[in-house]
Amino acid sequence: MAGDLKSHALRLLATREHSRSELRRKLNSRAQEGDDVEAVLDRMSETGLQSDERFAESYVRSRSGRVGSARLRRELAERGVSPDMAEEALAEALPDDEMSRARAVWQKKFAAAPADAREWAKQARFLQGRGFPVDIIRKLLKEPFDESAES
Repeated sequence: MAGDLKSHALRLLATREHSRSELRRKLNSRAQEGDDVEAVLDRMSETGLQSDERFAESYVRSRSGRVGSARLRRELAERGVSPDMAEEALAEALPDDEMSRARAVWQKKFAAAPADAREWAKQARFLQGRGFPVDIIRKLLKEPFDESAES
Protein backbone atom coordinates (compact mmCIF):
# COMPACT_ATOMS: atom_id res chain seq x y z
CA MET A 1 0.00 0.00 0.00
CA ALA A 2 2.44 2.62 -1.23
CA GLY A 3 -0.47 5.07 -1.41
CA ASP A 4 -0.98 4.77 2.34
CA LEU A 5 2.71 5.38 2.93
CA LYS A 6 2.72 8.35 0.59
CA SER A 7 -0.29 9.93 2.31
CA HIS A 8 1.25 9.28 5.73
CA ALA A 9 4.52 10.88 4.58
CA LEU A 10 2.60 13.90 3.30
CA ARG A 11 0.82 14.27 6.65
CA LEU A 12 4.13 14.09 8.50
CA LEU A 13 5.75 16.65 6.22
CA ALA A 14 2.75 18.96 6.52
CA THR A 15 3.33 19.31 10.27
CA ARG A 16 7.10 20.03 10.13
CA GLU A 17 10.24 19.34 8.13
CA HIS A 18 11.67 15.84 8.54
CA SER A 19 15.07 14.48 7.56
CA ARG A 20 15.07 11.53 5.18
CA SER A 21 16.29 9.31 8.01
CA GLU A 22 13.44 10.39 10.35
CA LEU A 23 10.87 9.92 7.61
CA ARG A 24 12.28 6.48 6.75
CA ARG A 25 12.04 5.37 10.37
CA LYS A 26 8.45 6.57 10.71
CA LEU A 27 7.36 5.03 7.41
CA ASN A 28 9.09 1.72 8.16
CA SER A 29 7.05 1.42 11.34
CA ARG A 30 3.84 1.62 9.22
CA ALA A 31 5.02 -0.28 6.15
CA GLN A 32 3.62 -3.66 5.34
CA GLU A 33 5.30 -6.45 3.43
CA GLY A 34 5.85 -5.43 -0.16
CA ASP A 35 5.80 -1.67 0.52
CA ASP A 36 8.73 0.19 -0.98
CA VAL A 37 9.62 2.89 1.55
CA GLU A 38 12.69 4.00 -0.42
CA ALA A 39 10.58 4.61 -3.53
CA VAL A 40 8.23 6.84 -1.51
CA LEU A 41 11.20 8.70 -0.01
CA ASP A 42 12.77 9.13 -3.45
CA ARG A 43 9.52 10.54 -4.82
CA MET A 44 9.20 12.98 -1.89
CA SER A 45 12.75 14.20 -2.56
CA GLU A 46 12.23 14.46 -6.34
CA THR A 47 9.13 16.59 -5.92
CA GLY A 48 10.83 18.81 -3.33
CA LEU A 49 8.47 17.83 -0.52
CA GLN A 50 11.34 16.46 1.56
CA SER A 51 14.79 18.02 1.72
CA ASP A 52 17.55 17.31 4.23
CA GLU A 53 19.01 20.77 3.52
CA ARG A 54 15.72 22.48 4.31
CA PHE A 55 15.30 20.28 7.41
CA ALA A 56 18.79 21.16 8.68
CA GLU A 57 18.27 24.91 8.16
CA SER A 58 14.87 24.81 9.86
CA TYR A 59 16.18 22.73 12.75
CA VAL A 60 19.16 25.02 13.35
CA ARG A 61 16.99 28.16 13.23
CA SER A 62 14.48 26.74 15.70
CA ARG A 63 17.07 25.47 18.22
CA SER A 64 19.90 28.01 17.91
CA GLY A 65 18.50 30.32 20.58
CA ARG A 66 18.71 27.58 23.20
CA VAL A 67 21.76 25.45 22.41
CA GLY A 68 25.31 25.73 21.13
CA SER A 69 26.81 24.67 17.83
CA ALA A 70 28.31 21.45 19.19
CA ARG A 71 24.94 20.23 20.36
CA LEU A 72 23.28 21.25 17.10
CA ARG A 73 25.89 19.25 15.15
CA ARG A 74 25.29 16.20 17.32
CA GLU A 75 21.50 16.44 17.09
CA LEU A 76 21.61 16.84 13.30
CA ALA A 77 23.88 13.80 13.03
CA GLU A 78 21.43 11.80 15.17
CA ARG A 79 18.71 12.76 12.68
CA GLY A 80 20.72 11.51 9.72
CA VAL A 81 22.01 14.81 8.33
CA SER A 82 25.48 14.60 6.77
CA PRO A 83 28.28 16.53 8.52
CA ASP A 84 28.83 18.74 5.45
CA MET A 85 25.16 19.63 5.24
CA ALA A 86 25.07 20.32 9.00
CA GLU A 87 28.06 22.68 8.74
CA GLU A 88 26.44 24.48 5.83
CA ALA A 89 23.18 24.91 7.76
CA LEU A 90 25.05 26.16 10.84
CA ALA A 91 27.05 28.68 8.82
CA GLU A 92 23.95 29.96 7.06
CA ALA A 93 21.48 30.04 9.95
CA LEU A 94 23.71 31.30 12.77
CA PRO A 95 24.39 34.98 12.13
CA ASP A 96 25.47 35.66 15.70
CA ASP A 97 28.74 34.50 17.12
CA GLU A 98 28.77 31.70 19.68
CA MET A 99 29.64 34.06 22.54
CA SER A 100 26.57 36.26 22.10
CA ARG A 101 24.30 33.21 21.84
CA ALA A 102 25.88 31.69 24.98
CA ARG A 103 25.43 35.00 26.81
CA ALA A 104 21.73 35.14 25.82
CA VAL A 105 21.14 31.56 27.02
CA TRP A 106 23.04 32.24 30.26
CA GLN A 107 21.10 35.46 30.96
CA LYS A 108 17.76 33.69 30.58
CA LYS A 109 18.75 31.15 33.23
CA PHE A 110 20.92 33.09 35.68
CA ALA A 111 20.41 36.56 37.09
CA ALA A 112 23.99 37.23 38.17
CA ALA A 113 27.59 36.16 37.71
CA PRO A 114 28.70 33.26 39.91
CA ALA A 115 29.51 34.30 43.47
CA ASP A 116 31.63 31.28 44.39
CA ALA A 117 33.25 28.18 42.90
CA ARG A 118 30.15 26.05 43.42
CA GLU A 119 27.91 28.51 41.55
CA TRP A 120 30.56 28.87 38.81
CA ALA A 121 30.60 25.10 38.33
CA LYS A 122 26.80 24.98 38.23
CA GLN A 123 26.59 27.67 35.56
CA ALA A 124 29.45 26.12 33.57
CA ARG A 125 27.76 22.69 33.61
CA PHE A 126 24.52 24.26 32.43
CA LEU A 127 26.22 25.94 29.47
CA GLN A 128 28.28 22.85 28.66
CA GLY A 129 25.12 20.74 28.65
CA ARG A 130 23.64 23.18 26.17
CA GLY A 131 26.54 22.48 23.82
CA PHE A 132 28.72 25.55 24.22
CA PRO A 133 32.50 25.09 24.05
CA VAL A 134 34.63 25.34 27.19
CA ASP A 135 36.60 28.38 25.97
CA ILE A 136 33.35 30.33 25.43
CA ILE A 137 32.08 29.27 28.87
CA ARG A 138 35.30 30.42 30.54
CA LYS A 139 35.20 33.79 28.80
CA LEU A 140 31.55 34.27 29.64
CA LEU A 141 31.97 33.37 33.30
CA LYS A 142 35.32 35.23 33.41
CA GLU A 143 37.24 32.23 34.84
CA PRO A 144 37.36 33.45 38.45
CA PHE A 145 36.85 30.04 40.04
CA ASP A 146 38.54 27.74 37.55
CA GLU A 147 41.60 26.25 39.27
CA SER A 148 43.12 25.15 35.94
CA ALA A 149 43.25 28.79 34.81
CA GLU A 150 45.30 29.76 37.88
CA SER A 151 48.34 27.69 36.99
